[in-house]
Amino acid sequence: MRMDGQEESSNVEDVRGMGGRGGGFGIGGRGIGIGSVVVAVIAGWIFGINPLALLGMMSGGGGQVVEQPQGPAPAPPPDDAGAKFVSQVLRSTEVVWTDVFRQAGRTYQPPKLVLFKDEWQTACGGGVAAMGPFYCPNDQKVYIDLSFYDVLARRLGAPGQFAQAYVVAHEVGHHVQNQMGIMQRVDAQRARGGEAQGNALSVRVELQADCFAGVWARRSQQAQGWRLEPGDIEQALNAASQIGDDKLQRQARGRVVPESFTHGTSAQRVSWFKRGVDSGSVDACNTFESRDQ
Repeated sequence: MRMDGQEESSNVEDVRGMGGRGGGFGIGGRGIGIGSVVVAVIAGWIFGINPLALLGMMSGGGGQVVEQPQGPAPAPPPDDAGAKFVSQVLRSTEVVWTDVFRQAGRTYQPPKLVLFKDEWQTACGGGVAAMGPFYCPNDQKVYIDLSFYDVLARRLGAPGQFAQAYVVAHEVGHHVQNQMGIMQRVDAQRARGGEAQGNALSVRVELQADCFAGVWARRSQQAQGWRLEPGDIEQALNAASQIGDDKLQRQARGRVVPESFTHGTSAQRVSWFKRGVDSGSVDACNTFESRDQ
């Protein structure tokens, strides 16, 4: 993936030098995304905790909204290559989703992307690096510790810049869901249903974010002219397949429990990302009415 000369976003906040705020392993509120799977796997490796138990804990809602640090955070330094890359990816999502919303007669309000190190207090509770990237709808921010990309490459077997870009685009996909009112409708359905229904809804939310990431990839390349190189799409598909519920459960306990899925199978995640790439259309991403997840 080559983004040479691409614009950077002005919506990146760098709090890596400001020290941890709060923290702890638990997450209050409703931070969602790829991170909830990754933290369960990593915690299982490091602390001997059952990853499936952690996934169950983190898939629930509730929790108390906490006060965030006051004052603006600085932009990342210009010579930080990793920060520059995610800033360019974020800017490309802003261009795509601003255009999509404009065509629908709406106004897109882009999220902030917060670079933190080790731990940081968010409006959804204490975020830690082991969570991987996540989106907090309470403050409409995407959070990422860039060391996650080492985990993605070395532990999860998904290297490459396009895999990294997919992760950011997936979390921005959750912000798009928030902007469209999808999250609010899902929360209302969760409140009326039980655990099984809540898990099924979570799967559809995650698969739609994967599809939205595919829409971004298709439309951004066409509109902004950054280059897809051989193997780029495969990198993103590999990243999606590595964090399917079925694969993680099989690694953790040797068997699969479909009713406990919260993110979808590897095949589902790959399929919905490809739908977004192939169509470039939000209309193709209605996971909630699709019988074929």
